[in-house]
Amino acid sequence: MTAADAGSWQVDEEEEPRGPVGKAFRLSAADSLSLGNAVCGFLAVCVLAYSAIQQLQGGHRFTPDPSYFATAIVLLLIGATCDLFDGLVARRFRASAMGAELDNLADVISFGFAPAFMVVIWGGFTDQVPFMMVVAAAAAVLVAGVVRLARFACVKTKSGDFMGLPIPMGAMTVISIVLLFQPSVWSLLAVLGVAWLMVSRIEYPKPKGQLAAGVLGWIMVNVAFLTVWVAWPEGGDLPIKIGASMQIALVAAIPLRMLVYKREQRREAATRISN
Repeated sequence: MTAADAGSWQVDEEEEPRGPVGKAFRLSAADSLSLGNAVCGFLAVCVLAYSAIQQLQGGHRFTPDPSYFATAIVLLLIGATCDLFDGLVARRFRASAMGAELDNLADVISFGFAPAFMVVIWGGFTDQVPFMMVVAAAAAVLVAGVVRLARFACVKTKSGDFMGLPIPMGAMTVISIVLLFQPSVWSLLAVLGVAWLMVSRIEYPKPKGQLAAGVLGWIMVNVAFLTVWVAWPEGGDLPIKIGASMQIALVAAIPLRMLVYKREQRREAATRISN
């Protein structure tokens, strides 16, 4: 081994750290929203875990309690609101050096791990589907979310839209499946379909201006539906089912619209060539 080879294994103690180290320790207002998003995801997991622990410690067979599910979903919707505003706040005021990384890490907790854990709680205590199949579907949601966020940090589309289903919308769609359907092979396939959409190349429009206001209004309506669901169980099922159905329909409609749009583009290109 030469002296140069040996030196390549040594760390230069005099090398100064690179990058804005001082600024990296300063949290901005946008970072606080990202951390609030992460805390909401953590609390949602805690609520679901507590609901299972409470029943199992009493010697009862675990059955998912709608009130705990509603509480967890409200927490995730609050996290989604924080996620919607952190970018706006960062652009309006100032962003820290670690703002983008904090945002992605918080999204992994709230929209990756928390929905995956909800799938396990929903389908892991039933005899209708094998437990390992439930775990596989939940793991697919988590892995797809992580890949989706990593790709978002590396790949930018020409149109500026999202490539693949955004992870907050994917999480809400998984939750809608959990709310609407009983655990079965078909509902687990639907969960896997959402995971595939997150890592697909289908472009989804980025919420800006009126669209961002519409997304916020949609979140507030869902929170209201969930509040009615908890306070009035006898009549609250209908609005929450309507909201969940509309969420699934919205996510399914966008890929279909993109297919139609691309077909129209191909027809127009073929017409130009023929003329």
